[in-house]
Amino acid sequence: MSAALLRRGLELLEPPEPPGKREAPPGARRARDGSRAAGAARRRKRAPEPARSKATVKGRVVKSAIEEYHKKKPVNHLRENLQYMLKGRLVADKAIMEQVLAQNRGRKSKDHPPENAEKKKPEGTVFTEEDFRKFEREYFGIP
Repeated sequence: MSAALLRRGLELLEPPEPPGKREAPPGARRARDGSRAAGAARRRKRAPEPARSKATVKGRVVKSAIEEYHKKKPVNHLRENLQYMLKGRLVADKAIMEQVLAQNRGRKSKDHPPENAEKKKPEGTVFTEEDFRKFEREYFGIP
């Protein structure tokens, strides 16, 4: 549907107006305003207000150098921070900590810690002391 057909349909739905009160269409209104009126409004908005001269001393507050120094002096927040840190001692379960660490680890093998393989206990020797003595006698010829 074109814009003209839509406008005509809306005009049909509007209540009838007296013939003398009809307004001009929006396009005609724009041409009458002109750029001069808009330009004048813009100029009126942009007009600077008379600014105070900053060279004068009147109204200026004298600041104390000592007060300024104390204002800007660094404050040590160590004690407050320590109290804040020590106040809430909530330790999570080890299983939850492991789960969070596993989620934060990357996918590459270098990001994973080495798995702790179970170390095998050294098995006892099959030979006894008597077997070693017997071997010495046979091999070295010691009585």
